[in-house]
Amino acid sequence: MEFPLPTITPVEPKKESPKYIRLSAASAMALRLQSGRFAREFEFGGINLLLNYDNGCLSDCAYCGLARTRPGDYEDKSFIRVDWPLYETDLVIDRMAQYEDKLTRLCISMVTHGSAYKDTYEITEKITRSLKTPLSLLVAPPTLNRERLQALKDLGTDMIGVGLDAITEKTFFDTRTNVPQGGLKWENYWDIINYSREIYGPWKVNIHTVVGLGETDRELVDMFYSLKEKQILAYLFCFNPEPDSRMASFPKSKITRWRRVQLVKHLIEEYHLDRRNIRFDEEGNITGLKDPTSGINKVLKSLDGGVPFMTNGCPGESGEPGCTRPYGSYRPSDSYRDFPFLPATDDLTLIRQELELEKLLT
Repeated sequence: MEFPLPTITPVEPKKESPKYIRLSAASAMALRLQSGRFAREFEFGGINLLLNYDNGCLSDCAYCGLARTRPGDYEDKSFIRVDWPLYETDLVIDRMAQYEDKLTRLCISMVTHGSAYKDTYEITEKITRSLKTPLSLLVAPPTLNRERLQALKDLGTDMIGVGLDAITEKTFFDTRTNVPQGGLKWENYWDIINYSREIYGPWKVNIHTVVGLGETDRELVDMFYSLKEKQILAYLFCFNPEPDSRMASFPKSKITRWRRVQLVKHLIEEYHLDRRNIRFDEEGNITGLKDPTSGINKVLKSLDGGVPFMTNGCPGESGEPGCTRPYGSYRPSDSYRDFPFLPATDDLTLIRQELELEKLLT
C-alpha cells in the first residue's frame, strides 16, 4: 500500500541584515529605487540605511516607532514617522556607487539586536570598499564597546551618532529604562559617547536630542553648553507622536517653543551666547534674550538667513549639510518643523511669527 508523501512548503529565507537593509523613503527616491517627489524640489544626497531583523529592535522606547511592544510586524513599522522599504544590500550599494556624484553623506542606523554589530561591520566594510562618500553610524550603545568602536573607525567610518534622545537622566529612565521590555541604561549611553569622542575626535560625534519628551528648555540649554564644551555636536529632533506607541497621545512641542530652542541652540553654538543672557520662567521655558550684543541682535533680526531652522545632520565632505532627513519631525502635510534646505523669504516671515520674536526680545 502506498502512502502519499506529505506536502512540504518551502521556507522562505529571512530578509534580514546584512543581506537586506531598509532605506528611508527619501533615500529610496534619491537612488531611483522608488518613485515619488517632494512638495518642494531640492537637492537630496543624504542616504539613510536601517538594519532589518524579523524580530526587530529589542529595545522598547516609549516614543519610538520601532519599539519592541508596538503592535504590528517589524517590517511594517515606521521610524521617525517615515516609511523604510526593504532592499537587497548589494543592490543598494550598487545604486549608491552609480549615483555617488550626487551623494553628500551616508548613514547606517543600528538597532538593539544581538547581530547588529557584526552586520554593521560587514555592511560598513562593503560600503567603504566601494564608495568615498563620508559614512556615519547611528549606533546602538548596548551592542558596542570601545574595541568595537575602534574597529568601525579602522574600516573608514567618519562619524558616530548616538540617539540619546532623552537629555536628562530622569526623562531617559521614564521613556527608555522603566519600560516593559527595554531597560536601556543612561550610564551605558554616556560610556559609548565618551569612548566615541576619544576615538573619533572633536566634532566627529553627535548626540540626537528630542524636544518634547518631558524635559525643560533650561535642561536642553544646559545640554547644549555641555556638549559644546566637549566638542560634541547636538542634533535636534522634534517629538512627533508615533501611532500605537505608548506616547501616541503625548502632545508634540508647541511651535513657539520649538523655534526658540532651535534659535538659542544656534546662538550658543555659532555666536557663543552667554548663558546669563537667556531668560527662563519658573517652569524652565525660554521667555527672552536679555541684553544681546549688537552682533547677536543682528543675527536675530536676520534670523541668520534661516540656518538655525534647517535640519541638523552630519555634514558633507566640504562641510555643507550632508544629511537632511526630510519629514523626520513632521508629516509631509504639515508646515516644516525643520527645513532640508534654506528657508525662503516667506518661510522666514512665518518663522518670525512662530518665534513671537518681539516678545522674545522685550
